[in-house]
Amino acid sequence: MSRAMFLAFAAALMVSGCASVPMASAQRDAELKTFQAPEDGNAGLYIYRNSFVGQALKKNLYINGELLGESANKTYFYRQVEPGEYTVSTESEFSDNAFKLLVEAGRNYFVRQYIKMGVFVGGANLELVSEEEGKKGVLASGLAQ
Repeated sequence: MSRAMFLAFAAALMVSGCASVPMASAQRDAELKTFQAPEDGNAGLYIYRNSFVGQALKKNLYINGELLGESANKTYFYRQVEPGEYTVSTESEFSDNAFKLLVEAGRNYFVRQYIKMGVFVGGANLELVSEEEGKKGVLASGLAQ
């Protein structure tokens, strides 16, 4: 690799960086990572992001159209919700991507947000994952506000 190419690559790495968002306290993060059952009559909803692609991007997350927050790589959100059907959505390249989730009281649910290659910028999507996979993703992430 020529010296000029190496310097250009190094400069690009330095300015690309990773996105950051406001984070919650370490104490609250540790509490939620014990994965306790939600309060009586509620379900727990963890939404996390841990994709290698698009680390410099921040993407909005919504529950039933209400802004939950802005995600960055290695972050998660937690909400307790009443049983029922919810639309979980994420900002993407051209329009929001969403899916419906039916939750039952007494259970925790795990939704992974992932970034995919787009035409101009990375897009985002969501998927429901197993409890085992979800816990691993949350444990490797920090609680966003």
